[in-house]
Amino acid sequence: MATVLVAGAGPAAASGPRDGGWKGEGGLTLDAADNAKVDAYLDRAQEAERSISADVRMAALASGAEPVGFDHRLKSPDSLKRKVATSLKEQPQQDVDTVLARLSDAVRYTLQWPDTAYTDGVATASTLLSAWGHENTKWSHTWGRTSGYKGLNTGWRAPRSGQLFEVQFHTPASKHAQEVTHLLYEEQRLPSTSPARKKELQAQQDAEFAAVPVPAGASRLGPPVRPVAPLLPAGV
Repeated sequence: MATVLVAGAGPAAASGPRDGGWKGEGGLTLDAADNAKVDAYLDRAQEAERSISADVRMAALASGAEPVGFDHRLKSPDSLKRKVATSLKEQPQQDVDTVLARLSDAVRYTLQWPDTAYTDGVATASTLLSAWGHENTKWSHTWGRTSGYKGLNTGWRAPRSGQLFEVQFHTPASKHAQEVTHLLYEEQRLPSTSPARKKELQAQQDAEFAAVPVPAGASRLGPPVRPVAPLLPAGV
């Protein structure tokens, strides 16, 4: 995978591409060795994505879900490197291998149902993914919150490649609120954002999610029970 070049001026900005490293906004950097490891990880994720996507699309079809943003199922190289470099900067005791082993959203999907079909749809899709051998590693259920983000974010480990991936389960209203509040969240998490501004940004996000209806039965949704032996998808 080719190294991403970042436009800049002066020797410091030009040194990254020449020495095989990576430079991003805000002074974020990866040295040549770490950058090469991230590139190798991206190659593996891209290869694993093919079979994962086939299963996710089949689960979507079987559960009546609409895949949202499917063309963006792979995190871009710059976005992934920014995330890795940020993690290394914030916790310098880590090495790049540790950070990469914990990444859960280099491959990610969003499935969406109308409110009336949401609960049954999530149960069907998650049960199928588990039955096909994907290990559920995260089940972040926030529909019951009185403030803040509403939705269901789940993590999985693919059976053949071991690749971690994320599946978000949304209604049209919760997905819209997520999109509307994304830039607010990004500003809120910046170290340069003042405490007063962070409080203001949180209030705006809370107001947006407060207007999202909770689908009937969503509070009962729990992680799927993995079968003793994984089942193969139909046609495999």
